[in-house]
Amino acid sequence: MQAPLPWLDKDSFAFPDPATALRVPNGLLAAGGDLQPERLLRAYQLGIFPWFDASQPPLWWTPDPRMVLFPDELHVSRSMRKVLAKTSWTVTTDTDFAAVVAACAEPRRGANGTWITPEMQDAYQRLFELGYAHSVEVRDGERLVGGLYGVALGAVFFGESMFSRSTNASKIAFIRLVCGLAGGGFRLIDCQVANPHLESLGARNIPRQVFTRYLPGGTQVPKPPHWPLQ
Repeated sequence: MQAPLPWLDKDSFAFPDPATALRVPNGLLAAGGDLQPERLLRAYQLGIFPWFDASQPPLWWTPDPRMVLFPDELHVSRSMRKVLAKTSWTVTTDTDFAAVVAACAEPRRGANGTWITPEMQDAYQRLFELGYAHSVEVRDGERLVGGLYGVALGAVFFGESMFSRSTNASKIAFIRLVCGLAGGGFRLIDCQVANPHLESLGARNIPRQVFTRYLPGGTQVPKPPHWPLQ
C-alpha cells in the first residue's frame, strides 16, 4: 500500500526529501502549503515546482528523470536559422511579465482549463517584483505573438511555461533565452518534463540525482542572480 502523501505545514517552508517522491504519478512529492514567495523559492532550491488545477490543493513535484537543456547543447536547425535571419519580430525581456503569464494561462487546443490559475499568476508576479522571475516577449509590431517565463536562481533558469500565437514565436523566445543565459554564466535550463518541442532544441532527460547537483540548495534563499538578458 502506498504511503499517504505528505501534507505541508503553512507555518514551515520545509519539504520532504525529493528522493521520496512517488513514481506514479511520477514526481509527486507533497500537497498543501501555499504559494508564498519564500515557499516557492525554497522549492526551486530543491528542484521542486508547483503544478495543480483550481480544484486541487497545491501539489508539489520533482519528476525523475528531469528534462533539462545545457546552454552549449542548444540545437538550432538550418531552417530555424533562416527564420531567425529573416524575422522582423522584436524580442525583449521583462517588459510585460503579466501579459506573458496571462497568455501562457490561456487554454490550449484540446485542453480543459489551465493550471496557471489567478492564484498562480499572482504568486509569480510577486516573484517577478522581487527580481527572481523573468519573461521573454516576442512581438510582431505591437502584437505579442510569443513568449515564456520562469524563475532564475543560482546558475539555473527554471522554465515554467511558454506560448505561441504565431509559428516559431515560442522557439525564438527560447533561443534568445538560452543564448542570453549562456553569456551570463547560467549552467542549466530546467524544462521539467519531457517535451518534444524543447527536445527538438536540444533538451534531454537526466536523472534527478544528477539534476540536483546543479541546484542552489541550502536553507537560505540566495539573492536574485544578475539577469543577463537586456
